[in-house]
Amino acid sequence: MEMSVGRRDTVRVHDLVTGYRSRSAVREVSKSFDATLLSGELTCLLGPNGAGKSTLLRTLSGFQPAIGGTIEIEGRSLADYSSRELSRLIGVVLTERVSLSNMTVGELVGLGRSPYTGFWGRLSALDLEMTDRAIRLVGIDELRERPVGTLSDGERQKAMIAKTLAQETPIIFLDEPTAFLDYPSKVEIMQLLQRLAREEGKTVFLSTHDLELALQIADRVWLIDKTRGVEIGVPEDLALNGALGRYFEREGVVFDMTTGMFRINTGLSRSVIVTGDAHSGRMSMAVKALSRVGVLAVTAAVCEELPCGVSRPDITVEVTADGFIVDGSRRCVTIAEMLESILGQNNLSMSEKP
Repeated sequence: MEMSVGRRDTVRVHDLVTGYRSRSAVREVSKSFDATLLSGELTCLLGPNGAGKSTLLRTLSGFQPAIGGTIEIEGRSLADYSSRELSRLIGVVLTERVSLSNMTVGELVGLGRSPYTGFWGRLSALDLEMTDRAIRLVGIDELRERPVGTLSDGERQKAMIAKTLAQETPIIFLDEPTAFLDYPSKVEIMQLLQRLAREEGKTVFLSTHDLELALQIADRVWLIDKTRGVEIGVPEDLALNGALGRYFEREGVVFDMTTGMFRINTGLSRSVIVTGDAHSGRMSMAVKALSRVGVLAVTAAVCEELPCGVSRPDITVEVTADGFIVDGSRRCVTIAEMLESILGQNNLSMSEKP
């Protein structure tokens, strides 16, 4: 897949503060920050519940005013655009479901042309062409005549994205586009959005709770937290400078620098020496399984440098091409057998493991 060239700033914010105003008070949600969104990039907004992700998206979309600072879209202040002008610049896909059960997918996607025709306007030949193109880009040709009410959550989300594409906006904002989807559908939607950014040169900005998926696919990440504010960078830089750990690590959840992902801390208390091909899938799965049951897999070279609270290894496991050899004699074909053999050393079976 080719990366789009000539990326340019499409959205700039300076000293932006989001929140809500009432007659008696101002409630700030996010602290002042500067940031830029680029064409051809997929940017993910990540943060815990209540951090202000939806508020920030609504503010950038012009649905609610900022508390402070400025927002520029295509070099012009957001406040200077009319609603009609904004509808040709920014497409928004929200989590809330709209009641469109009796409408076909083709009719729904055609509504994306309303900035050019008016909501009930008649679609011209160009409008129909843009609608067809949006349907093809998202890959939902077979859904064109289906009533929206019969779609799965994933199919419905694709239809809403196609509607936004028919709108022909250079910028697309999405609020939790993968919510309520199964994992394969989440991946499919994220890959679709990445492809639209790269191949169509769109600026795609979305909020999500799918942390690990975002870290694998986003070109850039905005981290948001009420106390820490907003920190921005590519996922790998945010990993190296410790930002991902600061924003998301909690008791029992740690960021693993070797994998670039978060993992559950199972409270390691024992260790075993593991030998074999360190880069094989079988080795990786063995190490993962041992960690899950509270056993740290180490090499002979590092067994003198164990974390506090982890006992010295008293068992060895050799990972072979077709199984596992525990303490040089007990041959195990599956990981389940290996775990039972190791845990049995302390008269503790897997079923008894807390």
